[in-house]
Amino acid sequence: MSAVITILGVDPALTCTGYGLVRVDGNRYEAIDFGTVAPPAQAPIAERLLRIHEALSDVIRDARPDEVAVEDFIVGHVRAAVAVGEARAVALLAAAQAGLPAVLYKPSEVKQFVTSYGRGGKGQVALMVQALLNLEEPPEPADAADALAVALCHALKRSAIGYQQSVVSSARRL
Repeated sequence: MSAVITILGVDPALTCTGYGLVRVDGNRYEAIDFGTVAPPAQAPIAERLLRIHEALSDVIRDARPDEVAVEDFIVGHVRAAVAVGEARAVALLAAAQAGLPAVLYKPSEVKQFVTSYGRGGKGQVALMVQALLNLEEPPEPADAADALAVALCHALKRSAIGYQQSVVSSARRL
Protein backbone atom coordinates (compact mmCIF):
# COMPACT_ATOMS: atom_id res chain seq x y z
CA MET A 1 0.00 0.00 0.00
CA SER A 2 1.38 3.39 -0.97
CA ALA A 3 1.69 6.30 1.42
CA VAL A 4 -0.43 9.40 1.02
CA ILE A 5 1.74 12.37 0.12
CA THR A 6 1.16 16.04 -0.60
CA ILE A 7 3.07 17.76 -3.38
CA LEU A 8 3.45 21.51 -3.78
CA GLY A 9 3.78 22.51 -7.42
CA VAL A 10 5.19 25.95 -8.28
CA ASP A 11 5.05 27.86 -11.57
CA PRO A 12 7.54 30.66 -10.83
CA ALA A 13 7.49 34.18 -12.28
CA LEU A 14 8.23 37.64 -10.93
CA THR A 15 4.83 39.00 -11.93
CA CYS A 16 2.62 36.05 -10.94
CA THR A 17 3.84 32.84 -9.31
CA GLY A 18 1.35 30.01 -9.31
CA TYR A 19 1.16 27.37 -6.61
CA GLY A 20 -0.88 24.19 -6.36
CA LEU A 21 -1.15 21.52 -3.69
CA VAL A 22 -2.02 17.99 -4.75
CA ARG A 23 -2.68 15.08 -2.41
CA VAL A 24 -1.67 11.73 -3.87
CA ASP A 25 -3.20 8.52 -2.55
CA GLY A 26 -2.17 5.64 -4.78
CA ASN A 27 -3.51 6.54 -8.21
CA ARG A 28 -5.99 9.12 -6.88
CA TYR A 29 -5.16 12.81 -7.05
CA GLU A 30 -6.91 15.62 -5.20
CA ALA A 31 -6.38 19.37 -5.43
CA ILE A 32 -6.08 20.68 -1.89
CA ASP A 33 -5.43 24.33 -2.69
CA PHE A 34 -4.16 26.50 -5.50
CA GLY A 35 -3.65 30.15 -6.25
CA THR A 36 -1.14 32.79 -7.18
CA VAL A 37 1.26 35.23 -5.62
CA ALA A 38 1.26 38.51 -7.55
CA PRO A 39 3.52 41.15 -6.02
CA PRO A 40 2.96 44.73 -7.18
CA ALA A 41 4.49 45.13 -10.64
CA GLN A 42 5.97 48.51 -9.71
CA ALA A 43 7.75 47.10 -6.64
CA PRO A 44 11.53 46.65 -6.82
CA ILE A 45 12.64 43.14 -7.80
CA ALA A 46 14.04 42.43 -4.33
CA GLU A 47 10.66 43.23 -2.76
CA ARG A 48 8.79 41.08 -5.28
CA LEU A 49 11.13 38.17 -4.57
CA LEU A 50 10.65 38.66 -0.83
CA ARG A 51 6.85 38.58 -1.21
CA ILE A 52 7.00 35.42 -3.32
CA HIS A 53 9.30 33.77 -0.75
CA GLU A 54 7.09 34.77 2.17
CA ALA A 55 3.92 33.56 0.45
CA LEU A 56 5.41 30.21 -0.55
CA SER A 57 6.90 29.79 2.93
CA ASP A 58 3.43 30.41 4.38
CA VAL A 59 1.89 27.81 2.04
CA ILE A 60 4.58 25.31 3.05
CA ARG A 61 4.12 26.06 6.76
CA ASP A 62 0.32 25.79 6.60
CA ALA A 63 -0.06 22.84 4.19
CA ARG A 64 3.04 20.86 5.20
CA PRO A 65 3.71 19.26 1.81
CA ASP A 66 6.03 16.29 1.61
CA GLU A 67 7.73 17.31 -1.63
CA VAL A 68 8.04 20.35 -3.88
CA ALA A 69 8.07 20.39 -7.69
CA VAL A 70 9.10 23.59 -9.48
CA GLU A 71 8.79 24.37 -13.16
CA ASP A 72 12.12 25.22 -14.72
CA PHE A 73 12.42 27.70 -17.54
CA ILE A 74 13.22 27.56 -21.20
CA VAL A 75 16.12 29.72 -22.28
CA GLY A 76 14.53 32.08 -24.76
CA HIS A 77 14.70 35.74 -24.00
CA VAL A 78 17.59 36.27 -21.61
CA ARG A 79 15.79 38.89 -19.55
CA ALA A 80 12.71 36.69 -19.08
CA ALA A 81 14.88 33.68 -18.24
CA VAL A 82 16.70 35.65 -15.57
CA ALA A 83 13.44 36.87 -14.01
CA VAL A 84 11.93 33.37 -13.95
CA GLY A 85 15.23 32.00 -12.64
CA GLU A 86 15.13 34.44 -9.73
CA ALA A 87 11.58 33.42 -8.83
CA ARG A 88 12.52 29.75 -9.25
CA ALA A 89 15.44 30.24 -6.86
CA VAL A 90 13.12 31.76 -4.26
CA ALA A 91 10.80 28.74 -4.51
CA LEU A 92 13.74 26.36 -4.12
CA LEU A 93 14.99 28.37 -1.14
CA ALA A 94 11.59 28.16 0.58
CA ALA A 95 11.59 24.37 0.08
CA ALA A 96 15.17 24.03 1.35
CA GLN A 97 14.44 26.14 4.43
CA ALA A 98 11.56 23.80 5.25
CA GLY A 99 13.81 20.77 4.74
CA LEU A 100 11.75 19.53 1.77
CA PRO A 101 13.08 17.81 -1.32
CA ALA A 102 12.54 19.86 -4.48
CA VAL A 103 12.64 18.77 -8.10
CA LEU A 104 12.77 20.87 -11.28
CA TYR A 105 10.74 20.04 -14.39
CA LYS A 106 11.01 21.57 -17.85
CA PRO A 107 7.71 22.85 -19.28
CA SER A 108 7.80 20.21 -22.04
CA GLU A 109 8.22 17.47 -19.43
CA VAL A 110 5.22 18.75 -17.46
CA LYS A 111 3.12 18.81 -20.63
CA GLN A 112 4.33 15.33 -21.62
CA PHE A 113 3.33 13.77 -18.28
CA VAL A 114 0.03 15.64 -17.92
CA THR A 115 -1.24 15.68 -21.52
CA SER A 116 0.87 12.90 -23.11
CA TYR A 117 2.08 15.52 -25.59
CA GLY A 118 5.12 17.70 -24.87
CA ARG A 119 3.84 20.63 -26.90
CA GLY A 120 0.30 20.90 -25.54
CA GLY A 121 -1.08 24.39 -25.05
CA LYS A 122 -2.11 26.01 -21.78
CA GLY A 123 -5.78 25.25 -22.48
CA GLN A 124 -5.05 21.56 -23.01
CA VAL A 125 -2.97 21.45 -19.82
CA ALA A 126 -5.78 23.11 -17.82
CA LEU A 127 -8.35 20.64 -19.18
CA MET A 128 -6.17 17.66 -18.28
CA VAL A 129 -5.53 19.10 -14.81
CA GLN A 130 -9.30 19.45 -14.43
CA ALA A 131 -9.83 15.83 -15.50
CA LEU A 132 -7.00 14.33 -13.42
CA LEU A 133 -8.08 16.23 -10.30
CA ASN A 134 -11.81 15.71 -10.92
CA LEU A 135 -12.51 19.45 -10.74
CA GLU A 136 -15.82 20.91 -11.92
CA GLU A 137 -14.02 23.41 -14.17
CA PRO A 138 -10.47 24.13 -15.29
CA PRO A 139 -8.50 25.81 -12.51
CA GLU A 140 -7.90 29.55 -12.86
CA PRO A 141 -5.83 31.59 -13.21
CA ALA A 142 -3.55 29.87 -15.73
CA ASP A 143 -0.53 30.20 -13.42
CA ALA A 144 -2.32 28.16 -10.74
CA ALA A 145 -3.37 25.55 -13.33
CA ASP A 146 0.26 25.32 -14.44
CA ALA A 147 1.39 24.87 -10.83
CA LEU A 148 -1.11 22.05 -10.35
CA ALA A 149 0.22 20.52 -13.58
CA VAL A 150 3.77 20.65 -12.17
CA ALA A 151 2.60 18.86 -9.00
CA LEU A 152 0.75 16.27 -11.11
CA CYS A 153 3.82 15.77 -13.32
CA HIS A 154 5.85 15.02 -10.20
CA ALA A 155 3.18 12.63 -8.89
CA LEU A 156 2.91 10.82 -12.22
CA LYS A 157 6.69 10.60 -12.59
CA ARG A 158 7.02 9.29 -9.02
CA SER A 159 4.39 6.68 -9.80
CA ALA A 160 6.12 5.65 -13.04
CA ILE A 161 9.51 5.41 -11.32
CA GLY A 162 7.99 3.43 -8.44
CA TYR A 163 6.38 1.09 -10.95
CA GLN A 164 9.64 0.68 -12.84
CA GLN A 165 11.52 0.00 -9.61
CA SER A 166 8.96 -2.63 -8.54
CA VAL A 167 9.24 -4.34 -11.95
CA VAL A 168 13.04 -4.37 -11.66
CA SER A 169 12.80 -5.73 -8.10
CA SER A 170 10.39 -8.46 -9.25
CA ALA A 171 12.64 -9.40 -12.15
CA ARG A 172 15.63 -9.71 -9.80
CA ARG A 173 13.70 -12.18 -7.62
CA LEU A 174 13.04 -14.50 -10.58
